Amino acid sequence: MNHSASPSAPPRRTRRIVLASLAILGLASAAFVVWQPLMMSAPRCMAGRWHGCYDTFNGVLLMMLVALPLAALVVWALAHRRRADGPTSAWRTSTAEVSMVYGTVPLVWMTTMPGPGAGIAPGRVSLVPLRDLLTMGPVGIGGNLLIFAALGFFAPMRFAALASVPRILGLGAGCSALVETAQYILRLDRVSSVDDVLVNAAGAVLAALASRHWWRTTAERPSDQPRPAPTAAG
Repeated sequence: MNHSASPSAPPRRTRRIVLASLAILGLASAAFVVWQPLMMSAPRCMAGRWHGCYDTFNGVLLMMLVALPLAALVVWALAHRRRADGPTSAWRTSTAEVSMVYGTVPLVWMTTMPGPGAGIAPGRVSLVPLRDLLTMGPVGIGGNLLIFAALGFFAPMRFAALASVPRILGLGAGCSALVETAQYILRLDRVSSVDDVLVNAAGAVLAALASRHWWRTTAERPSDQPRPAPTAAG
């Protein structure tokens, strides 16, 4: 006896449309909030000036928005080159590679911007877990969660060896520790905190869990290597 699907369960296409609409609405709202601060850096960025553009959060975020079409073009070019691997694999691999760089490098750049006492103030270290967490505030915690979120989201989609939560945790913590060490060694007038490492790693793991459906679970032949020629049956 056949049973029809429950009428209360929305079709998959409807769910996708609703989720896509919510995502667009969220992005539009975020763009509306940050648009005016970003435009403050626009004249200096458009003039190619370092001061006031590349050494400010607003300037870096503005350049990320400007570079978005270029990143999409690079994804298309890489996917076109890999078209022999099949459209799904080619687009997944290309998107993951570009997005890891596009979504990580600018945020790491912002965390290594020198403070007013750079080169003068001695390096500061905070090794007591959770002591600095209370002083970060919602914005600080959210920013630290995002720093390696793109890496955590896309790395398991590109590399089968990273398709596990412990490995992504180690990757996020290791990358964060390198950034904190650089802040201390270069005397950037920033506090190298263990809490930054913990929150950065947590952000990478949470992002990885969000992309778990698309993780690469088996090793695949890189698209830039020649495929073996078929052998004739003897």
